[in-house]
Amino acid sequence: MTKKLLNQKEQHIAFTREGAEEIVLAAKENGALIMNKISEKHNKNGQYFLVDLTYQYDTPKDAMEGKPKEDAPDGQMNMDEVHEGVPYTVDSDGSVKVENTDEELPEFDDPFANVEVKEFPDENGLF
Repeated sequence: MTKKLLNQKEQHIAFTREGAEEIVLAAKENGALIMNKISEKHNKNGQYFLVDLTYQYDTPKDAMEGKPKEDAPDGQMNMDEVHEGVPYTVDSDGSVKVENTDEELPEFDDPFANVEVKEFPDENGLF
């Protein structure tokens, strides 16, 4: 199951109005920002500014109807990584030519070429 972030809400604190506006300016660089609000608050320690930010990345409908992302989920290959097999060409007369012939393949070293065959006795003790 794929998870996709649709929206996100953030709250930041600033101790000056200019600091709160800097937070909003930095957030506006993200194209997904749909709402920002600066609230002036007071408590026994003094004044502060609460910055609320809301981002919307996608809607459920768009996520369901949209094309899948280029990034494959963990454990799956991208389409760029998929091996399509041996390259070939089809001539106009219908004959097929394989571009990667056996002569071009690297030599295969048989790992069992120098292994001695051991014989074991059967249930009657015979070889």
